[in-house]
Amino acid sequence: MQARPDNMYALKDLYAEIGFFDRKIAHCQAIEKYESEQARASAVQKLVTARGSLVKIALAMAGRGVECDPKYLPRSLKEAVAAPEAVAAPKETT
Repeated sequence: MQARPDNMYALKDLYAEIGFFDRKIAHCQAIEKYESEQARASAVQKLVTARGSLVKIALAMAGRGVECDPKYLPRSLKEAVAAPEAVAAPKETT
């Protein structure tokens, strides 16, 4: 396994790879033809596993203080980051 340097460019590349896997997963679930649902589930599971390892590396890099412009975050991670903030700060009603 190749070691990744801890810098903003490596994190940006990781975010791009995660976005690519998100698109591949969506394509496999909706468009690509498979002989059976079991074959589809197996292919999607492989992609989800690979994506999960990339997310784990990206979160570890961010946890070590590597910063990257938020515009490079893939949509799936933007939603994951926004969800805890919405729970932590409930809206006030008057």
